[in-house]
Amino acid sequence: MTDTRRNSGIFRTKSVEQAIRDTEEPEFQLKKALGPVQLTVMGIGVLIGTGVFVLAGEAAALYSGPAVSLSFLISGVVCALAALCYAEFASTVPVAGSAYTFSYASMGEIVAWMIGWDLILEFTLGAATVAKGWSGYFDSVLGSLGVTVPEAISGGPGSGGIIDLPAVFVSLLMMVVLIIGIRLSAWVNATITSLKLLIVAAIIVIGAFYVSGSNWTPFIPPSQPADYSTDAGVPLLLQIFGIDTGFGLTGVFTGAAIVFFAYLGFDIVATLSEEVKNPQKTMPIGILASLTIATVLYIVVSLIYTGILPYDQLGVEAPAAAAMAATGIPAAELIISFGILIGLTVVIMTLMLGQTRVAFAMSRDHLLPPGLAKVHPKFRTPYRLTIITGVVAAVLGGFLELTELSALVNIGTLAAFVLVSIGVIVLRRTRPDLPRAFRTPFVPVLPIVSAILCFGVALFLPAGTWIRFIVWMLIGAVVYYFYGRHRSRLVTGESAGGVVGGSGQTTARHRSDDTDG
Repeated sequence: MTDTRRNSGIFRTKSVEQAIRDTEEPEFQLKKALGPVQLTVMGIGVLIGTGVFVLAGEAAALYSGPAVSLSFLISGVVCALAALCYAEFASTVPVAGSAYTFSYASMGEIVAWMIGWDLILEFTLGAATVAKGWSGYFDSVLGSLGVTVPEAISGGPGSGGIIDLPAVFVSLLMMVVLIIGIRLSAWVNATITSLKLLIVAAIIVIGAFYVSGSNWTPFIPPSQPADYSTDAGVPLLLQIFGIDTGFGLTGVFTGAAIVFFAYLGFDIVATLSEEVKNPQKTMPIGILASLTIATVLYIVVSLIYTGILPYDQLGVEAPAAAAMAATGIPAAELIISFGILIGLTVVIMTLMLGQTRVAFAMSRDHLLPPGLAKVHPKFRTPYRLTIITGVVAAVLGGFLELTELSALVNIGTLAAFVLVSIGVIVLRRTRPDLPRAFRTPFVPVLPIVSAILCFGVALFLPAGTWIRFIVWMLIGAVVYYFYGRHRSRLVTGESAGGVVGGSGQTTARHRSDDTDG
């Protein structure tokens, strides 16, 4: 089998060969500028961010206690299994779009559309969530300098203000950087990630001298009546079984669902396949290396936080700053907060980068308006999508709450992981002839376990999050029914730019390959 498609209505698939050919169309061609080191650094840059600098404190204070390090470990193991599936797909189908592109090649257009719609939610809300965390550290830095940010422009409506202006500012700034180009984005990422790793090292080295073993006892706090502010905050699995306790082992798993946001990074790496040199070898290296390094750092840093401060004091917007302030070292809080502030900047940039690449792939396939995917003639970046993403992230970050945003991002990420895990099994059966530079081990057992564990972690997210996610996906189904299913390139046979055939007319081969049949 070389270049055939299985066409059965909305489950029609796009061949791997056609997906790769689409990347060569001049109007939509992205610049290949990333090597293995740059890709790994890009992954670390987005992995080391809000998860460890912001959400680790919330998870410790509300769910896991000192065992938040176990929550990170659980999430890391689940992600590692999914990462092995991503690595095979990314090396086999080196095309922008990540789980969207992988699903299109294996499970069909409707599945691809739904996961693409999911990723739009995941990455855009992710950028907005990190922008909120950035704003919290921005206030901390200014507070250390004796400057108070007016309440009206800090924190947004949820904190008694009108708008979270710092979150809006940083979102729009990163939008401009991304428009200028992937090479600049990679350079900015490498520079800031280096600084971020120095900050993480400083937290570990300084904090190690102020750790008190008594703060780790008990390591897993005993179960106790849950203090959920609303029913929407109760994990779905606990509601199903009528469990109303927090902490204990259920708290550790609930914490794992909360800090899962920290592992969004390697999914971003997969969206950059089309901009990587020698993707068959580079993609597995970037995905697996960045995940391994980040997981180790998460576990160590979370132990430092809970060793310096009692876990119930870490439920603040800037837990790393709070831990450093507790050391009593002059200027420690200011220096660490400033470093984290800079570090979170690149996370926002990379999340927005992932969103634009997924939407770019969907637009190139005409499931979204193709005009959105137009590449800037000078910078070779999808500038229209970047502008839309930046503005939407700025609005969300300026007016919505951090916890609500991060929970939706987590369920979107887990849904993508489930489908990619299943997709590996499907593509192995339907296209065993494809060259695979990296092969997921123990297929089909490992992908099945990966899908089950990802779904299991998602069940520990709040019931309200599941409801909002389902509503978003239903909206996506409506959009596909009225727009995408009629305009898909597999139906019309058009080129990515909307020009049919080589002389203005659709060729017979296009008609036979790309229609429903």
